[in-house]
Amino acid sequence: MAAETTTLHDRVAIVTGGSRGIGKAISLHLASLGAKLIINYNSNSTQADLTVSEINTKFPSRAVAVKADVSDPIQVKSLFDAAESAFGSPLYIFVNAAGILDSSYSSIPNSSLEEFDRTFAVNTRGAYLCCKEAANRLKQGGGGRIICLTSSMAAALRPGYGAYAASKAAVEAMVKILAKELKGTRITANCVAPGPIATEMFFEGKSEEMVNRVVEENPLSRLGVPEDVAPLVGFLVSDAGEWVNGQIVRVNGGYI
Repeated sequence: MAAETTTLHDRVAIVTGGSRGIGKAISLHLASLGAKLIINYNSNSTQADLTVSEINTKFPSRAVAVKADVSDPIQVKSLFDAAESAFGSPLYIFVNAAGILDSSYSSIPNSSLEEFDRTFAVNTRGAYLCCKEAANRLKQGGGGRIICLTSSMAAALRPGYGAYAASKAAVEAMVKILAKELKGTRITANCVAPGPIATEMFFEGKSEEMVNRVVEENPLSRLGVPEDVAPLVGFLVSDAGEWVNGQIVRVNGGYI
């Protein structure tokens, strides 16, 4: 793979949920490829500032933090406005890594409507609002990239993940349709669907026994780490990844 086809030199990218977990790893990797980053966060400004500082220490003047709730259309619009003005360059890349998971792992019969609505508000409504905005804002004619982080759980369909898996499956269907609707723009749209990844969200609410069981189920006998996912996103948003479009790429070590 030629290096010039994977460089993101000065291309502006938004990464929602970009201050921790998988989103942080993606932000750091895209910065290493030359991108300029808008690190979106919703609640933890301290963590967002730390991530921005880490990027700018390694790659000066490459990242800024912007607060926005992805489930709110007004805040999503403001996020994209900030991205367009922050670096004085067109917006090329949108990566939606913001997401939540109900750590009670309730079965559907025992789940609450409030938690269902909250899950869909962030995971599905948030993806919809951001993809809608990205489709109208990204640079057309080559280079525009939309990536939504979904989950291999949408295919694994394990008990306790009813609302979460459904929220991510809805995004996968939407992105595959969006890729077709973007015909003529040369903007591509794909989903990256990690399996179990060692993040705060994964460990929350899980016993040691539950974690060990997940490890045993994986052919590689380990949990994934965020750095297993980031290079795939880096490839897909580069010029080299243009021919991958409308796809769900599952990165899970063979978990499913």
